[in-house]
Amino acid sequence: MEIRLPCDHRKDLVQERTRVQNRLRWHLLELCPELERLLGRGSLARPRQLDRIDRRLRRLPACARVRVAREQVAQIRGLTRRADALERELLAMVKAQRPQLLAETGCGTLTAAILIGRTAGAERFVSDAGFARQTGTAPIPCSSGQRDHRLDRGADRQLDHALHIIAITRARHDPATKAYLARKEAEGKTKKGALRCLKRHLARRFHQLPFAVRPISTPAARHHPHRHDHRRRRPMPMVGLT
Repeated sequence: MEIRLPCDHRKDLVQERTRVQNRLRWHLLELCPELERLLGRGSLARPRQLDRIDRRLRRLPACARVRVAREQVAQIRGLTRRADALERELLAMVKAQRPQLLAETGCGTLTAAILIGRTAGAERFVSDAGFARQTGTAPIPCSSGQRDHRLDRGADRQLDHALHIIAITRARHDPATKAYLARKEAEGKTKKGALRCLKRHLARRFHQLPFAVRPISTPAARHHPHRHDHRRRRPMPMVGLT
């Protein structure tokens, strides 16, 4: 939870920043349409671009729309600072808990935080098949038309998203992954089918990695070692955290 909650909070901040950015662009269409046309994707998260917009707004005649737009610029700056600070905090926690995740190709700070926070210990899954089912990468048979497998919509979508990011990154930059996908396509898989096989392979890989958060020693655990060991041996149900 110490990793999951800041990760979820950062996601909320980024979503709120996106909403404010959209509202700012709507105002810029009326105030500076030529400037709005030059704004690329993600440019409103850059401090230099926000400074440029703020300078342009200050030169415009004072009105309600200009005032609201300048307040939105300040709001975007504040949300960006808070999101960046949380990402640095998450990086420090991931390095302290499971630095080996960051050594995996395609697994950055936020992806590693999702894997740790949403899994809560891969050892609670009896096998990699259970972990694959939780991540939504286990193939589900179906008999509709030309399709033989379908997407598991009952899985944890954030875990699936994390493995998808890793798979896409490896497909672009890792030669071994490129060869794996080419081999699957040669076997008759579609590009999506080959990617689905890769994500299932990654689920097996990350289930084998010991990326559970290290347990915190408590006085009760120290004074009652046998009772603590009994709890650890008890099998955990394969359900997601809510």
